[in-house]
Amino acid sequence: MSSSPPTASRGGRLALLVLGLCWLAVLFDGLDMFIYGSVLPHLLETKTFGLTPDRAGDLGSYATFGMLVGALAAGTVADRIGRKKLMVGCVTLFSLASALCAVSGTLAVFGLGRTLAGVGLGGLLPTAISMVCDYAPRGRGALVIGTLMTAHHTGGILSAYVAKWLVEPVGWRAAFWVCVLPLLFAPVLARFLPESLSFLVAKGRTEEAHALAARYDTEPPAVQDPKQRPADRWNALLNLFRAGEWSQTLLYWLASFGGLLLVYGVATWLPTLMRGEGYALGSALSFVVVFNLGGVVGMLVAGRAADRFGAPRISALWFALTAVGVYLLSVHLPMGVTMAVVFLTGVFLNSAQTMIYATVSLRSTPGNRATAVGWTSGMGRFGAVFGPWLGGQLLASGHGDLGFTAFALAGVSSMVFIGAAALRTSRRGTADEGGAELAAAH
Repeated sequence: MSSSPPTASRGGRLALLVLGLCWLAVLFDGLDMFIYGSVLPHLLETKTFGLTPDRAGDLGSYATFGMLVGALAAGTVADRIGRKKLMVGCVTLFSLASALCAVSGTLAVFGLGRTLAGVGLGGLLPTAISMVCDYAPRGRGALVIGTLMTAHHTGGILSAYVAKWLVEPVGWRAAFWVCVLPLLFAPVLARFLPESLSFLVAKGRTEEAHALAARYDTEPPAVQDPKQRPADRWNALLNLFRAGEWSQTLLYWLASFGGLLLVYGVATWLPTLMRGEGYALGSALSFVVVFNLGGVVGMLVAGRAADRFGAPRISALWFALTAVGVYLLSVHLPMGVTMAVVFLTGVFLNSAQTMIYATVSLRSTPGNRATAVGWTSGMGRFGAVFGPWLGGQLLASGHGDLGFTAFALAGVSSMVFIGAAALRTSRRGTADEGGAELAAAH
């Protein structure tokens, strides 16, 4: 093998194919996730379904509760049936659920549609992260994950434009019909996305894995000793707590709780909170665009920084800067300054949470990766459920200004937990978890 191409370039075609297809899937995930927050000011103003701020917060929590279920199930289901099949199923589910929202005639039906969409959205993201991590060039895992997550925020940008272009002239239902279009992408995903090489090897389908690897000039992962493989999915979960890993796992889960409370609280209520600060609907939706543009930039910057300095350290710093930015949104500033704060908050907030996923994914073995990422995401989803509900309760009680303060405090808590994880990693002598674990995993 000494005459083979450099590691960073081997399998480049396969890595780009997987990243490209997963990027499109996550783009649609972001569109569907952010569309509710983008149309929410209109729903509240028109009192659609008799909607009030507290009930709107409940609706936002329905989707994130569905994401909790999907994220918790993702690792187990993906490790059983394959990541490719699960991704196709998730795209199909959240597309059909958006159709249910579009035709809903009652708040209950609309809420059911958002819950089912959440299941698909929650299952897709950790699966896509695990998939691209399987094929990422060595030492570039965090950057590849960051690149993937730019799609989520590009979907958020798209959701703001869909709302601006369609809600006023056509109605809010049209926005949800747009979210049905990813259904056309499911057959493309099924046709062209290769299955995870590590999944094929773990299932004993080594001939298939070698044939796929040969087609794209890459190397399949080494076959694990059967004694080292998880006997079942419960065993895979228990591995997260064995050999002194329990404290690290809990720190990641707590950091993810605060991070997703912050992410989904802001994603759901940013347009409405800014509208409450006196901005017109068009300007409030412009904040969504700027916020997600910051998210795209932040993913690329954080990915490179994490590969060099370590994902936990970057995540802790980013959460600290996020807390400052979110708090400043509660201060009435000139429009240009506010736009800059929203952009920088987007830069740091979105990538801070993603670097938690990057840390967990890169520190996991191929056989346990989907379970580790899925449960970290799943535990964080409790925060995602709580964030939209909290925003709704504060608005309903006339304390909307406190929403930004509450979200800022969540950022501080995540900074503390991921910072503690980084210090613990440092004591254990793991200096380069942005690349060393990925190299070992391959």
